Amino acid sequence: QVQLVESGGGLVQAGGSLRLSCAASGSIFSLNAMGWYRQAPGKQRELVAAFTSSALTNYAGSVKGRFTISRDNAKNTVYLQMNNLKPEDTAVYYCNKKMASREYWGQGTQVTVSS
Repeated sequence: QVQLVESGGGLVQAGGSLRLSCAASGSIFSLNAMGWYRQAPGKQRELVAAFTSSALTNYAGSVKGRFTISRDNAKNTVYLQMNNLKPEDTAVYYCNKKMASREYWGQGTQVTVSS
């Protein structure tokens, strides 16, 4: 079993920064195939940034150059540093882990960017 717990969301003005954390526990063997998705009201959930199964990084075009995904293997934690936030980044951000043909999700953390 895998548990993912996100933290770090909040309210920030446009141009500001936030750092999200996703702490993983349970039968986690690596932080590969792990990343962040978001879902805005009335929209589908979309990929924001992730480590691939080969530990490469993958970013949505809308966040490239502004967001950075990183990880601390010793803490089993993946981070999302979000800079120069825009109102359109407002969404619930979810941590995701793919493993053994299954997919795990955290409970989500709200990010609200005011203009």
